Amino acid sequence: MADSEQLGHQRIVPYLTYADAPAAIDWLYRVFGFEEIRRMETGDGRIGHAALTFLGEQVMISSAFDEAGTRSPRDLPALHQQITVYVDDVDAHFAHAQAEGAAILSEPQDQFWGDRTYWVQDLEGHRWSFQQHVRAVPDEESAEAMRKIASEHE
Repeated sequence: MADSEQLGHQRIVPYLTYADAPAAIDWLYRVFGFEEIRRMETGDGRIGHAALTFLGEQVMISSAFDEAGTRSPRDLPALHQQITVYVDDVDAHFAHAQAEGAAILSEPQDQFWGDRTYWVQDLEGHRWSFQQHVRAVPDEESAEAMRKIASEHE
């Protein structure tokens, strides 16, 4: 098995599919602050593979390809995943995303597990949570908070 130095990158990388990958790459740059580091286009204008970075971490992007069985979330019946990104200043990140017209699902709030978090949906329906760690929470305290929330929703 290769070690991480040999790989030269993180071991788990989200790979997201968009119907209009070029527009998604532009949107992720403008709204969230991602930087494009690689793009491989197909002959018909679709993106076969692209890599973007944010705070030194990668996400990969491609166009939807029916022949490969990949689809945009907007073409699926339900949410199938969520991406969580830790930032240094979640309130500033939220303000920028909101100013750029992002579909905000919730404003920044302190969470019982010790992070300040907001949720946003991108232009094709991928759900993102941006978080900032604000306090250490003992495991038992967060477990009790989770039980309380679960009992309120029964």
